[in-house]
Amino acid sequence: MTAAALPQPGNRIHCCRSLRLDQVSLVGFDMDYTLAAYQQREMEEAAVRATLRRLVERGYPPELVELDCPPNFGIRGLLVDLARGNILKMDRYRYVKVAYHGLRRLSRDERRALYETRPRPRPGTLHFRWADTLYSMSDVAVYAALIDFFERRDGVEDYRRLYDDVRSAADAAHGSGEIYKEILADFRRFVTVDARLATALHRLRSSGKRLFLLTNSGSGTTEEVMGRLLDDLLPGYRSWRQFFDVVVTAAAKPAFFVGDQPFIDVEDPKRPVVELRRGRVYQGGNRQTFEELVGVGGYGVLYVGDHIYGDVLRANVESGWRTLMVIQELTDELSAERDHADDLARIDELDTEVQLLHDELRALPVRSRAVDRLVDRARLLEAERDELEARVDSAFHPYWGSLFKAGTELSGFGAQVEQYAWLYTDRVSNLAGYSPVHFFRSPRARMPHEL
Repeated sequence: MTAAALPQPGNRIHCCRSLRLDQVSLVGFDMDYTLAAYQQREMEEAAVRATLRRLVERGYPPELVELDCPPNFGIRGLLVDLARGNILKMDRYRYVKVAYHGLRRLSRDERRALYETRPRPRPGTLHFRWADTLYSMSDVAVYAALIDFFERRDGVEDYRRLYDDVRSAADAAHGSGEIYKEILADFRRFVTVDARLATALHRLRSSGKRLFLLTNSGSGTTEEVMGRLLDDLLPGYRSWRQFFDVVVTAAAKPAFFVGDQPFIDVEDPKRPVVELRRGRVYQGGNRQTFEELVGVGGYGVLYVGDHIYGDVLRANVESGWRTLMVIQELTDELSAERDHADDLARIDELDTEVQLLHDELRALPVRSRAVDRLVDRARLLEAERDELEARVDSAFHPYWGSLFKAGTELSGFGAQVEQYAWLYTDRVSNLAGYSPVHFFRSPRARMPHEL
């Protein structure tokens, strides 16, 4: 593909690891936040209301029903410190770059005292929990707002218990089906219906690739959502099922990739599943049996999903499947980069100027007026750089800055994307802009000495 033929920046697929689509014969898709592109603000507001109602039902103060929880508070890749009630953003080396206690941002000194004078936070250990899905952003907002609420009163007795209660209430709200009921009652308020989605799926099918749907949602919900996304959008596709050779619901990812649950035919649950038939809907199952029944595995499979752990990491590490991660926040990230291109360029200039000043210092006596002048100049430039960085960060996100960066390093989330996602983009329909045999080539990696 020539430069002139490349899709526009907002419609591109970005490559972390080289991938040849001509070697892929089977392409799978998650549903929620992948094929179904939810409006995040609407989703968070609905989830926050439902979670607060459940907490009140469990004995929390009635006034919490009206608690103000900022719907844009969280971003993916945050870490919750259950011992202290703090919410952290780390870089790829687990240094804490931004931290909040409730909705109060911790100062640099507070951050350093808590997290740089002792072993760095380690995700997955007793005191820390990832907030790494778009579903969990409402949990983070409720948790932070509750800490503020209770600490204005009698304080929080147990930060871990508070977080567990929030998570339990949120799970109950989602499990009851009340949020999906609200989505289906006003579908276009909650879901962006992308006219190019059907075209992207058709282009893959027309090239000879088989498609499958693998979702944790139940069969009833899947039928409702997928029907509204794809039914009657293209000639020859009266039903959404016609786009897919295999449909698996209630898959229980990430356990699907490592477990041994059998497949169940939703319409004939007592009959053993010995083949995965087109037009049928299955639930459960496991990767090993899936690969045996479809006759494809490893690099022959490309799986498209939004969850770094449940979709991307497990699919890649456990099975060797290639992965395309859908990161819908990428739209806003690209917009912020474009709007602040001059500021970002100036930050680079300032870094270069500061480095040159320090190079000059190497040739001067340790104590001299010339040294003092250069040091003062460097500090002025660093202050300008810090001010610019703060302004740019707030343009990416008012609380946390860029999703992918933490200071000059990749964020923890950005590092996971780089490590586990072969490709990433902001919407599935961007596949329509590429040939089904396209060669995605990753940029040449460089060490600092090569720059």
